[in-house]
Amino acid sequence: MSQDDTKTDTKTGTQASFAHPRYWPTWLSIGLMRLIAWLPWCLKLAIGRLIGLLAWRFAKRRRHITETNIRLCFPERDEKAQARLVREAFIANGMGLVETATGWCRDPEHLRHRVTFKGQEHMVRAQAQGKGVLIIGVHFSTLDLGGALHSLFFPADVVYRPHDNPLFERFMTKARNRIFGRAIDRHDLRGVVRRIKAGNNVWYSPDQDFGRDASVFAPFFGINAATIKLTAKIARMTGAPVMPLIFHRNPDNRTYTLEYLPALENFPSGDEVADATQVNAVIEAAIRRHPEQYLWLHRRFKTRPRGEAGFY
Repeated sequence: MSQDDTKTDTKTGTQASFAHPRYWPTWLSIGLMRLIAWLPWCLKLAIGRLIGLLAWRFAKRRRHITETNIRLCFPERDEKAQARLVREAFIANGMGLVETATGWCRDPEHLRHRVTFKGQEHMVRAQAQGKGVLIIGVHFSTLDLGGALHSLFFPADVVYRPHDNPLFERFMTKARNRIFGRAIDRHDLRGVVRRIKAGNNVWYSPDQDFGRDASVFAPFFGINAATIKLTAKIARMTGAPVMPLIFHRNPDNRTYTLEYLPALENFPSGDEVADATQVNAVIEAAIRRHPEQYLWLHRRFKTRPRGEAGFY
């Protein structure tokens, strides 16, 4: 048995073999991802669309979360329009699963003809300062494919949340280390700061709810949302310019657009709420371009101000 075939269980401290039957479903999932990655483009996206429709039909808990998010964020839409956006979001995220498989399992070079990259001059200008750059990403369904496409133009590290399944974590981390310079655990603030100070670009997505202690409340689609303070803290500790990066699947479902926006101005300001509000405003504007492609399936408004009832 090789070292790669074992993983230390962090709870028991013992060595667990990835050949154990409990990992067989994970091996199957990895095998399917590798297979899907090599399918013809139209076929793989059709599979993704089917996955999304099945999830929309049967994943009742996630559908409730998505419906709640859409209702909160798009009150100007009537019920039919909201319901249509919920369905479109599931389809887009189903397609995102097969796009992730492609990004993780294929050489990004074979995707070059599918991407248009706008605003590269903003990154060139930021890099001319001689520092690393903090890249603000967004949890679109195309997130991991977007990372693969981005690697064709600019190198970057990525901050990520480790997966609870150690076998899938190994697979995912190896894939991301191939795409990015380094995959950094989201809890490793020192590692992020160290990499930026060494002149590396770091891709960081600050648009999820990480709880009260790590956040301030700032408006997001007109709702007070727990917004992490770390973006401004990293910028303050490193002096790095903060560059918003947006990316989406084009209407033809065959090509993609990446775009850098100008670096945030007067950031960080020293006011945590103002800084979080500025970040949220940039992310909200990006989402409004293609709202169906956002990851509405997660509980973005889980943490509420004290005394306020929960949404979910």
